[in-house]
Amino acid sequence: MTKKVAVINDLSGLGRCSLTAAISVLSAMGIQACPLPTAILSSQTEYPSYYCYDFTDKMDYFRQEWKKLGTSFSGIYTGYVASVCQIEQIMHFLDTFQTADTFLLVDPVMGDDGVTYDMYTSGLLTAMKELAARADVITPNLTEFCLLTDIDYNSLQDPSLSIQQLISRFKDAGQTLTKNHEKKVLITGIHFTADDGVHKIGNLLLDGSSHFLSAYPCCNGSYSGTGDLFASCITGGLARDISLTEMMQTAGSFLEKSLIDSVEEHVPVNEGVNFEKYLYLLHT
Repeated sequence: MTKKVAVINDLSGLGRCSLTAAISVLSAMGIQACPLPTAILSSQTEYPSYYCYDFTDKMDYFRQEWKKLGTSFSGIYTGYVASVCQIEQIMHFLDTFQTADTFLLVDPVMGDDGVTYDMYTSGLLTAMKELAARADVITPNLTEFCLLTDIDYNSLQDPSLSIQQLISRFKDAGQTLTKNHEKKVLITGIHFTADDGVHKIGNLLLDGSSHFLSAYPCCNGSYSGTGDLFASCITGGLARDISLTEMMQTAGSFLEKSLIDSVEEHVPVNEGVNFEKYLYLLHT
Protein backbone atom coordinates (compact mmCIF):
# COMPACT_ATOMS: atom_id res chain seq x y z
CA MET A 1 0.00 0.00 0.00
CA THR A 2 1.24 3.49 -0.86
CA LYS A 3 2.40 5.36 2.22
CA LYS A 4 0.84 8.73 3.05
CA VAL A 5 2.57 11.81 4.43
CA ALA A 6 0.66 14.85 5.67
CA VAL A 7 2.41 17.99 4.42
CA ILE A 8 1.61 21.19 6.32
CA ASN A 9 2.96 24.13 4.33
CA ASP A 10 1.91 27.07 2.17
CA LEU A 11 0.86 26.78 -1.47
CA SER A 12 2.52 29.32 -3.78
CA GLY A 13 1.44 29.56 -7.40
CA LEU A 14 4.86 30.81 -8.55
CA GLY A 15 8.28 30.07 -7.14
CA ARG A 16 8.46 26.26 -7.20
CA CYS A 17 8.56 25.94 -3.42
CA SER A 18 6.66 24.70 -0.35
CA LEU A 19 3.71 22.44 -1.28
CA THR A 20 4.52 22.54 -5.00
CA ALA A 21 7.97 21.14 -4.23
CA ALA A 22 6.76 18.62 -1.65
CA ILE A 23 3.98 17.14 -3.77
CA SER A 24 6.31 16.78 -6.77
CA VAL A 25 9.15 15.14 -4.83
CA LEU A 26 7.03 12.82 -2.71
CA SER A 27 5.02 11.69 -5.73
CA ALA A 28 8.23 10.93 -7.63
CA MET A 29 9.34 8.81 -4.68
CA GLY A 30 6.11 6.83 -4.66
CA ILE A 31 4.66 8.57 -1.59
CA GLN A 32 1.16 10.06 -1.42
CA ALA A 33 1.42 13.69 -0.31
CA CYS A 34 -1.65 14.88 1.60
CA PRO A 35 -1.46 18.70 1.65
CA LEU A 36 -2.78 20.87 4.47
CA PRO A 37 -2.22 24.50 3.42
CA THR A 38 -1.19 27.15 5.94
CA ALA A 39 -1.64 29.91 3.36
CA ILE A 40 -2.38 30.23 -0.35
CA LEU A 41 -0.26 32.72 -2.28
CA SER A 42 -0.15 33.91 -5.87
CA SER A 43 3.64 33.62 -5.64
CA GLN A 44 6.29 33.13 -2.98
CA THR A 45 7.00 36.20 -0.90
CA GLU A 46 10.30 37.26 -2.52
CA TYR A 47 8.40 38.46 -5.60
CA PRO A 48 7.84 42.25 -5.62
CA SER A 49 4.08 41.75 -5.41
CA TYR A 50 1.90 38.85 -4.29
CA TYR A 51 -1.52 38.00 -2.89
CA CYS A 52 -1.74 35.89 0.28
CA TYR A 53 -4.82 34.21 1.74
CA ASP A 54 -4.29 33.17 5.35
CA PHE A 55 -5.62 29.65 5.87
CA THR A 56 -5.30 29.55 9.68
CA ASP A 57 -9.00 29.36 10.48
CA LYS A 58 -9.52 26.60 7.89
CA MET A 59 -6.73 24.29 9.02
CA ASP A 60 -8.70 22.49 11.71
CA TYR A 61 -11.40 21.48 9.21
CA PHE A 62 -8.79 19.25 7.56
CA ARG A 63 -7.93 17.65 10.89
CA GLN A 64 -11.58 17.06 11.74
CA GLU A 65 -12.48 15.60 8.36
CA TRP A 66 -9.40 13.39 8.13
CA LYS A 67 -10.12 12.11 11.64
CA LYS A 68 -13.71 11.26 10.64
CA LEU A 69 -12.36 9.22 7.74
CA GLY A 70 -10.01 7.27 10.00
CA THR A 71 -6.98 8.52 8.08
CA SER A 72 -3.50 7.63 9.29
CA PHE A 73 -0.10 8.80 8.12
CA SER A 74 3.34 7.25 7.89
CA GLY A 75 4.78 10.70 8.42
CA ILE A 76 4.02 14.37 9.00
CA TYR A 77 6.14 17.13 7.45
CA THR A 78 5.73 20.77 8.49
CA GLY A 79 7.16 23.77 6.65
CA TYR A 80 6.22 27.43 6.50
CA VAL A 81 3.96 28.68 9.29
CA ALA A 82 2.99 32.32 9.62
CA SER A 83 2.01 32.61 13.27
CA VAL A 84 1.94 31.12 16.75
CA CYS A 85 -1.73 30.31 16.14
CA GLN A 86 -0.79 28.09 13.20
CA ILE A 87 1.72 26.21 15.34
CA GLU A 88 -1.02 25.69 17.92
CA GLN A 89 -3.16 24.22 15.12
CA ILE A 90 -0.28 21.94 14.14
CA MET A 91 0.15 20.78 17.74
CA HIS A 92 -3.53 19.85 17.78
CA PHE A 93 -3.05 17.99 14.50
CA LEU A 94 -0.11 16.09 15.99
CA ASP A 95 -2.15 15.16 19.05
CA THR A 96 -4.64 13.56 16.67
CA PHE A 97 -2.38 11.88 14.10
CA GLN A 98 1.14 11.47 15.49
CA THR A 99 1.66 7.94 16.80
CA ALA A 100 4.68 5.83 17.66
CA ASP A 101 4.69 4.73 14.01
CA THR A 102 4.45 8.26 12.57
CA PHE A 103 7.63 10.24 12.00
CA LEU A 104 7.63 14.02 12.23
CA LEU A 105 9.97 16.20 10.17
CA VAL A 106 9.98 19.90 11.03
CA ASP A 107 11.49 22.41 8.62
CA PRO A 108 11.58 25.46 10.95
CA VAL A 109 11.17 28.20 8.33
CA MET A 110 12.08 31.52 9.97
CA GLY A 111 14.84 33.19 7.93
CA ASP A 112 17.90 32.85 5.72
CA ASP A 113 21.32 34.45 5.22
CA GLY A 114 21.26 35.82 8.76
CA VAL A 115 17.97 37.68 8.22
CA THR A 116 14.58 36.70 9.65
CA TYR A 117 11.46 36.66 7.50
CA ASP A 118 8.70 39.24 7.91
CA MET A 119 6.43 36.90 9.92
CA TYR A 120 9.15 36.21 12.52
CA THR A 121 8.55 37.19 16.16
CA SER A 122 10.07 36.07 19.46
CA GLY A 123 6.76 34.35 20.18
CA LEU A 124 7.00 32.40 16.93
CA LEU A 125 10.53 31.30 17.85
CA THR A 126 9.35 30.02 21.24
CA ALA A 127 6.49 28.11 19.60
CA MET A 128 8.82 26.76 16.89
CA LYS A 129 11.19 25.43 19.55
CA GLU A 130 8.24 23.59 21.12
CA LEU A 131 7.26 22.14 17.75
CA ALA A 132 10.86 21.13 17.00
CA ALA A 133 11.02 19.34 20.35
CA ARG A 134 8.38 16.90 19.07
CA ALA A 135 10.22 16.17 15.81
CA ASP A 136 12.25 13.15 14.85
CA VAL A 137 14.18 15.17 12.26
CA ILE A 138 14.71 18.95 12.05
CA THR A 139 16.02 20.59 8.86
CA PRO A 140 17.03 24.17 9.73
CA ASN A 141 19.23 26.26 7.50
CA LEU A 142 22.16 27.98 9.21
CA THR A 143 20.09 31.04 10.19
CA GLU A 144 17.33 28.91 11.69
CA PHE A 145 19.82 26.67 13.50
CA CYS A 146 21.28 29.78 15.16
CA LEU A 147 17.80 30.94 16.18
CA LEU A 148 16.89 27.55 17.64
CA THR A 149 20.15 27.28 19.58
CA ASP A 150 20.44 30.95 20.62
CA ILE A 151 23.86 31.46 19.08
CA ASP A 152 25.17 34.43 17.08
CA TYR A 153 24.94 33.86 13.33
CA ASN A 154 27.89 36.18 12.70
CA SER A 155 30.12 34.05 14.93
CA LEU A 156 29.91 31.34 12.26
CA GLN A 157 30.79 33.66 9.37
CA ASP A 158 34.52 33.94 10.06
CA PRO A 159 36.20 32.97 6.74
CA SER A 160 39.28 31.76 8.61
CA LEU A 161 37.29 28.92 10.20
CA SER A 162 37.88 25.53 8.60
CA ILE A 163 34.98 23.19 7.98
CA GLN A 164 36.29 21.01 10.84
CA GLN A 165 36.15 24.01 13.21
CA LEU A 166 32.65 24.87 11.99
CA ILE A 167 31.45 21.31 12.55
CA SER A 168 32.85 21.40 16.09
CA ARG A 169 30.89 24.59 16.80
CA PHE A 170 27.73 23.13 15.27
CA LYS A 171 28.05 20.01 17.42
CA ASP A 172 28.52 22.05 20.59
CA ALA A 173 25.56 24.31 19.84
CA GLY A 174 23.40 21.44 18.61
CA GLN A 175 23.57 19.56 21.89
CA THR A 176 20.51 21.47 23.06
CA LEU A 177 18.58 20.05 20.11
CA THR A 178 20.01 16.51 20.15
CA LYS A 179 19.92 15.84 23.89
CA ASN A 180 17.23 13.34 22.94
CA HIS A 181 19.60 11.05 21.03
CA GLU A 182 16.80 9.78 18.82
CA LYS A 183 16.40 13.27 17.34
CA LYS A 184 18.34 14.13 14.20
CA VAL A 185 19.30 17.67 13.21
CA LEU A 186 20.15 18.28 9.56
CA ILE A 187 21.63 21.74 8.98
CA THR A 188 21.34 22.88 5.37
CA GLY A 189 23.14 25.44 3.23
CA ILE A 190 26.51 25.62 5.00
CA HIS A 191 28.98 27.55 2.83
CA PHE A 192 32.69 26.84 3.28
CA THR A 193 35.98 26.64 1.42
CA ALA A 194 37.34 23.12 1.17
CA ASP A 195 41.00 22.20 1.65
CA ASP A 196 41.47 22.27 -2.13
CA GLY A 197 40.20 25.86 -2.27
CA VAL A 198 36.84 25.00 -3.85
CA HIS A 199 33.85 26.93 -2.50
CA LYS A 200 31.28 24.37 -1.44
CA ILE A 201 27.82 24.20 0.08
CA GLY A 202 27.09 21.41 2.50
CA ASN A 203 24.42 19.77 4.60
CA LEU A 204 25.45 18.51 8.04
CA LEU A 205 23.69 15.73 9.95
CA LEU A 206 24.05 15.83 13.73
CA ASP A 207 23.08 12.51 15.25
CA GLY A 208 23.93 12.43 18.93
CA SER A 209 27.72 12.31 19.16
CA SER A 210 28.24 11.53 15.46
CA HIS A 211 27.94 13.64 12.33
CA PHE A 212 27.90 13.33 8.54
CA LEU A 213 28.66 16.06 5.99
CA SER A 214 27.50 15.96 2.39
CA ALA A 215 28.89 18.80 0.23
CA TYR A 216 28.96 19.92 -3.39
CA PRO A 217 30.60 22.75 -5.37
CA CYS A 218 28.63 25.94 -4.86
CA CYS A 219 26.58 27.39 -7.74
CA ASN A 220 25.99 31.10 -8.07
CA GLY A 221 22.59 32.32 -6.95
CA SER A 222 20.25 31.63 -4.04
CA TYR A 223 17.14 30.09 -5.57
CA SER A 224 13.64 29.87 -4.16
CA GLY A 225 12.54 26.48 -2.89
CA THR A 226 15.83 24.60 -2.65
CA GLY A 227 15.41 24.08 1.09
CA ASP A 228 11.86 22.82 0.52
CA LEU A 229 13.07 20.39 -2.13
CA PHE A 230 15.78 19.08 0.17
CA ALA A 231 13.44 18.64 3.16
CA SER A 232 10.92 16.92 0.88
CA CYS A 233 13.59 14.47 -0.29
CA ILE A 234 14.50 13.68 3.31
CA THR A 235 10.81 13.20 4.13
CA GLY A 236 10.42 10.77 1.24
CA GLY A 237 13.50 8.90 2.40
CA LEU A 238 12.11 8.56 5.91
CA ALA A 239 8.83 7.21 4.52
CA ARG A 240 10.75 4.66 2.44
CA ASP A 241 13.12 3.67 5.25
CA ILE A 242 16.17 4.98 3.38
CA SER A 243 19.03 6.04 5.66
CA LEU A 244 19.49 9.76 6.19
CA THR A 245 23.07 9.67 4.95
CA GLU A 246 22.07 7.94 1.71
CA MET A 247 19.14 10.29 1.15
CA MET A 248 21.30 13.34 1.84
CA GLN A 249 23.61 12.29 -0.99
CA THR A 250 20.73 11.54 -3.36
CA ALA A 251 19.07 14.86 -2.56
CA GLY A 252 22.37 16.70 -2.96
CA SER A 253 22.95 15.23 -6.42
CA PHE A 254 19.35 16.03 -7.41
CA LEU A 255 19.70 19.65 -6.28
CA GLU A 256 23.17 20.09 -7.76
CA LYS A 257 21.93 19.12 -11.23
CA SER A 258 18.82 21.29 -10.83
CA LEU A 259 20.92 24.29 -9.79
CA ILE A 260 23.49 23.91 -12.56
CA ASP A 261 20.68 23.66 -15.12
CA SER A 262 19.01 26.79 -13.71
CA VAL A 263 22.23 28.82 -13.70
CA GLU A 264 23.00 27.81 -17.29
CA GLU A 265 19.50 28.84 -18.39
CA HIS A 266 19.66 32.11 -16.42
CA VAL A 267 16.48 31.29 -14.52
CA PRO A 268 15.49 34.20 -12.22
CA VAL A 269 16.14 33.16 -8.61
CA ASN A 270 12.55 33.90 -7.56
CA GLU A 271 11.28 31.28 -10.01
CA GLY A 272 13.11 28.45 -8.27
CA VAL A 273 15.22 25.74 -9.87
CA ASN A 274 14.56 23.52 -12.89
CA PHE A 275 14.04 20.41 -10.80
CA GLU A 276 11.26 18.75 -12.79
CA LYS A 277 13.50 17.05 -15.36
CA TYR A 278 15.63 15.53 -12.59
CA LEU A 279 12.87 13.93 -10.52
CA TYR A 280 13.85 10.59 -12.06
CA LEU A 281 16.92 10.65 -9.79
CA LEU A 282 14.58 10.13 -6.84
CA HIS A 283 13.06 6.91 -8.21
CA THR A 284 15.15 4.88 -5.77
